[in-house]
Amino acid sequence: MLLERLAERRQLDIGVLGRSADVAESELLSVSRGGEPSPCLLRRLAPVLGLHTSDLFVIAGADIPDDLAPADPKAGWHVPHLVRRAVALPPEQRNVLRRFVASMPREERARPVRGPLAYEQYPDGPGAVLVRLVRNRNLGWTAMAKTFLLVTDRYWSAATYGEVGRGTIPLTADLLADFCAVLDVPSDDLAALTGVALPAVSSNAKPSVAGVAELIWDVRDLTERQLQEIGDLAGSMEL
Repeated sequence: MLLERLAERRQLDIGVLGRSADVAESELLSVSRGGEPSPCLLRRLAPVLGLHTSDLFVIAGADIPDDLAPADPKAGWHVPHLVRRAVALPPEQRNVLRRFVASMPREERARPVRGPLAYEQYPDGPGAVLVRLVRNRNLGWTAMAKTFLLVTDRYWSAATYGEVGRGTIPLTADLLADFCAVLDVPSDDLAALTGVALPAVSSNAKPSVAGVAELIWDVRDLTERQLQEIGDLAGSMEL
């Protein structure tokens, strides 16, 4: 079970994990035997494991609650544009941009939360976990392909990333390193979840993208209008 892999990587047995999360050991034992984790359990475990709560729902194969879902589905289309401008900035200006994002008010949800589309239904597998984690950052296949190109220099079509999710394209060490560059999740966690060892040196690593994965996460709670405003600011900082 994927939750157990995360706990084992942190050297947390069920007893310690239960006490740290203030949940009954019996509930954790039930989950370890194949039971479905409750939403309350996942919310309590996430901070103990040091993960975004909605990411833990994804890892557990559970539906993300509305209050943890990205704020505006249309905002995701603007993320590659923002990333393109962010990677052109020096690290100190990128930090200024992130502080501006943090200062923005979180507005009322502009559009209803929708579940995954039919083509986003993946069989269980390591590629599916990673693609769902990217989707949790408000990136559909097209925005995912554009973002990966900007961050890793890997050019693949949108449909190809869908095949990674379906498991028809195998997850390699270098491809896992690409996902590590886009997801602000510890790389060792992603390696443990997928069972794929990271390469000693990634040929696709770009030193200029530090902080971009965190920025992608930061903006998932913002609206389309706010993403446009942030993109304009990032563009003005390039001058």
